[in-house]
Amino acid sequence: EALHAFPAVNAEVRGTDVVYKDHYDVGVAVGGGKGLVVPVIRDADGLSFAGIEKEIGELARKARENRITLDDLAGGTFTISNGGIYGSLLSTPILNPPQSGILGLHKIEKRAVVGEGDQIVVRPMMYLALSYDHRIVDGREAVSFLVKVKEAIEDPERLLLEV
Repeated sequence: EALHAFPAVNAEVRGTDVVYKDHYDVGVAVGGGKGLVVPVIRDADGLSFAGIEKEIGELARKARENRITLDDLAGGTFTISNGGIYGSLLSTPILNPPQSGILGLHKIEKRAVVGEGDQIVVRPMMYLALSYDHRIVDGREAVSFLVKVKEAIEDPERLLLEV
């Protein structure tokens, strides 16, 4: 949904032109037998949550078994990296050119926050980081994209119900 709302984050610079993609082939960083690789989930926007989970599982299995092909790795329009599975609390993900954006998800940890009525409460917190090509994406778009992602993570039912 965030990529739909902010198409520049799914675009690329090609020569002197900005090319906006009308498809969402999302790279997902996974640990493989020979290190981190970024296989691509084709047409991710057309898949259900279960379909995406199944595809990530299959690609991760192929990576662990060193069976990832060049076709599996080619053509991503945007990347998601989850350093949190390795314990990272915050990092700066590095762009996969020619993509204009990469989203870093980090470890979920309980933190003290101010809740309703100014009460200190413990809540699970996760930092998000977006690295982006500033030739295409400006700070306003980047922050708005992150807010959209945050809202989707906090209320995934809205995505499931498509509201």
